[in-house]
Amino acid sequence: MNKKITNIFKGDRVIWMIFFFLCMISIVEVFSASSGLTYKSNNYIGPIAKHIGTITIGVLVMLVVTNIQCRFFKLVMPVAMVFSFVTLILVLFIGDSVYEANRTLFGFQPSEIAKGSLILAEAQILSKCQKDSGTDPLAFKIIMIVTVIFCLLIGNENLSTAVLLFGVVYIMMFIGRVSLRQLGWVAAVVGGIAALAVGLILLVGDRVEKDPQLTQQEQTVEVKNENKILRRATTWKNRILKFFDSEEIPPSRFDLDKDAQVGHANIAIVSSNIRGVGPGNSVERDFLSQAFSDFIYAIIIEELGIGGAIFVALLYVALLFRTSTIASRCENSFPALLIMGLALLLATQAVFNMFVAVGLMPVTGQPLPLISKGGTSTIINCIYIGAILSVSRTAKKKDNKNKGVPEVAVATA
Repeated sequence: MNKKITNIFKGDRVIWMIFFFLCMISIVEVFSASSGLTYKSNNYIGPIAKHIGTITIGVLVMLVVTNIQCRFFKLVMPVAMVFSFVTLILVLFIGDSVYEANRTLFGFQPSEIAKGSLILAEAQILSKCQKDSGTDPLAFKIIMIVTVIFCLLIGNENLSTAVLLFGVVYIMMFIGRVSLRQLGWVAAVVGGIAALAVGLILLVGDRVEKDPQLTQQEQTVEVKNENKILRRATTWKNRILKFFDSEEIPPSRFDLDKDAQVGHANIAIVSSNIRGVGPGNSVERDFLSQAFSDFIYAIIIEELGIGGAIFVALLYVALLFRTSTIASRCENSFPALLIMGLALLLATQAVFNMFVAVGLMPVTGQPLPLISKGGTSTIINCIYIGAILSVSRTAKKKDNKNKGVPEVAVATA
């Protein structure tokens, strides 16, 4: 019996345990935070049943990926890149609008697939261009061209995802021994472009103030009729100004209609009273928009307290460090770079989500990986875990005589 179970759950056991805890927390907290969905659908079980179904599909796909030899991942890269590029183009023109932006195409999010495809391509390029002195400068040029194209396509509708992806690509180049001079040049250029972009957003976007004379329906029509580019600039401007507004606003003057997400997230955190109100006992889930997705970490704090919040954060830290341990044991650089990139994607996105929930970053709309309710994102994240497990069991390991010798795993060509 134990042998049969072992044959199913292959790969690193620590990764499996982290994944199990994240899934269990997801089921409990999404069930609790989906009160708004149950009210709208008049179906108490429907939303959580759909979420469990999505996780189940994700686990099945993950098991398939886990059983694939990691060397075959290279064969997927060209197809994944072409598919991602085409769908990112199509979503701009015929995609379905989600929160004022075209983000889904035929029910899935092309940006989620594009993130993994770019990391897969970068890992392969860096591994092919390894030399004794470092990475061939040509690799940097190719990676930057592809990354800029993908980030521009993604950033048009989801700026935070583009920023997250670019950051992970940059860290991977550092791990992959790209020249510090080239990385410094990128940092300087990106800093200048970011400053210029913020200036343009503040200049072009209008800070929206709700007109009390307009009904909610009239305000919605007014927003829909606004120029698409101006609408996105306005959204970004409002988030920037709200985040950097240092004025202390007493609770009696706080406008919950205007800053509902931030306000109710803060109330949820304070309501935890450190120890939490207990699973399923959240009050703010009924008032907090996207409580089951973008702001689920605030609900976790409210229900599980500071201890629960720290535990969830440590799961992502453990995932990143355990993946780095697996990568350090790989003899070849491709699998090591690939899983480090995937782990960085998950951990960085988690940091974005948690920082937004506690008010350390402007609202970005990034779900909490493997915990937030999702469709494409949940399944894709399960594929990432499957790839990490595949590398842990099929990647060629370093010789025993090399163990204990301090060296960067990805330095091996």
